Amino acid sequence: MKRDVVVVMGATGAQGGGLAHAILQDPDRTFAVRAISRDSKSDKAVELAKVGAEVVAADVDEPESLKRAFDGAQAAFLVTFYWNHFSPEKELAQATSMAKAAKAAGLEHVIWSTLEDTRRFMALSDNRMPTLMGKYKVPHFDAKGEADQVFRDLGVPATFLLTSFYWDNYIGFGMGPKPGPDGVLAITMPMGKTKLPGIAAVDIGKCAFGLLKRRNEFLGKTVGICGEQLTGAEMAAELTKALGREVRYNDVPPEVYRGFGFPGADDLANMFQFKRDFNEAFCAARDVKLSRELNPELQNFAAWLDRNKSRISLE
Repeated sequence: MKRDVVVVMGATGAQGGGLAHAILQDPDRTFAVRAISRDSKSDKAVELAKVGAEVVAADVDEPESLKRAFDGAQAAFLVTFYWNHFSPEKELAQATSMAKAAKAAGLEHVIWSTLEDTRRFMALSDNRMPTLMGKYKVPHFDAKGEADQVFRDLGVPATFLLTSFYWDNYIGFGMGPKPGPDGVLAITMPMGKTKLPGIAAVDIGKCAFGLLKRRNEFLGKTVGICGEQLTGAEMAAELTKALGREVRYNDVPPEVYRGFGFPGADDLANMFQFKRDFNEAFCAARDVKLSRELNPELQNFAAWLDRNKSRISLE
């Protein structure tokens, strides 16, 4: 039986890798994976080829390479890589190129990994939050959200997948527990007492696999996913249990977080403030129950910690 080919952008990354492996491990072998990587000879790309993926070299910044990569496929998972370049304009251009390639290839289903355009919630003139780069409130959200309309205008048959905070940020993104002046570990976020929807990065891909299998049900719809919604204090309590060391939640004002000075600090401070100030709408858009229906292996924070606690640096 001929299987539908799914183009997976970022197949060697967190989200795309989760989807590629979910498809390849599916006992029903419903789909075939075409894994897209800039470097088809990288270790992760070679590993994907070994377990049955078709690995194709293409570059999201080279539209012609995308057209070739999408040719003959039936579906695609599309994701951008903001933190590689910190440019919302580049992210929008990349999304546009992928949308055009999907349209040209006549794909029957695209899953676009997106986020809210926060400017729909807060005008640029609203001084509760500084405007960044001249025209964004949360650059790494806004460009993705703006790209949603590109897919709609082109008539690409899409499902818009709203993701959540990666718990994996506690491992490799510098957000893990840090010792304070008294030596006690703390996680620091300007979230007050509001809940933060979070998810294991690998589960995003697994949820996307569920959407592929239920194409007709979710075509044209926006679907928000998360593994659990916890306050900063609740996350600190789970970290304390998992790590066997006290972890506190350090709530700081967004303006303090913006002043931390690391690359993207202002963007992340605005992101947390957006999630805090529009918490009810942000949380309501992400459904744990539906996420578990799409991905029966969905992890909550405690389960993710149990698997990953040894990878969290405490320095």
